[in-house]
Amino acid sequence: MIEQSGASPHGWQRWEELKRHEIAALAPEALVVIPVGAIEQHGPYLPTGTDITLSTRAVELALDRVGERTDAHFLFAPFLRIGCSAHHLPFGGTISLSPGLMIDVLVEAMLSMTASGVRRIVLVNGHGGNTGVCHAAASDAAARSDLLVAAVDYWEFASTAGTQPQPGHAGWFETSLMLAARPDWVAGEREPRRADGPMQPGRGVYGRGVWAGIDGYTDQPASATADQGSDMLQYIVHQLADRLVDLAQEMR
Repeated sequence: MIEQSGASPHGWQRWEELKRHEIAALAPEALVVIPVGAIEQHGPYLPTGTDITLSTRAVELALDRVGERTDAHFLFAPFLRIGCSAHHLPFGGTISLSPGLMIDVLVEAMLSMTASGVRRIVLVNGHGGNTGVCHAAASDAAARSDLLVAAVDYWEFASTAGTQPQPGHAGWFETSLMLAARPDWVAGEREPRRADGPMQPGRGVYGRGVWAGIDGYTDQPASATADQGSDMLQYIVHQLADRLVDLAQEMR
């Protein structure tokens, strides 16, 4: 027997660390999990890699938890780090794809996986500008093949007691999570935003001046704490793990 490379101690494998025969052996029965995010400006206090860092971390920790609860096979395939972020380009620091191109990239990549025997995929998104893109790509890939594809946003698992937090952009929510996941990447001094100053634009509001008017970040990153971030991250990971276990059973 050939010893399998790329194996996590918790029972999931990283696609890029496996040999071709190992992937071929695992793929037909595995649930392939793909984190999606963005490289974009996150105000003056957070790094440009916040979105892909948080979606990737949530998936890794959820897979660790899943591996302890089920015999299902999971392949982790983080092949795309950038997303749809054109609205952040004026600030600098952003690398972006157009929505149509990103859909094409995701669809073509997922279809190419079928040559290795992949049948089931979950996209775990970490950037609001990718939500529609991920669902469109999931639908298109499924329509053009025998794939089963699910798309979820990681922050949807942060709801507690029926209350859905508004993650905003580079504000309290993401800053708290980054203080838990990568505190060394977060600015230590964060000025509180004036209570009478511009805050978060309404969801679904688009325009070049919207983000410029709030300096590219929302609400109050100064109020974020590592303890809050750790609690939220643990809750997200627990809920995401539950969802992955359910999808491994449902997508057959």
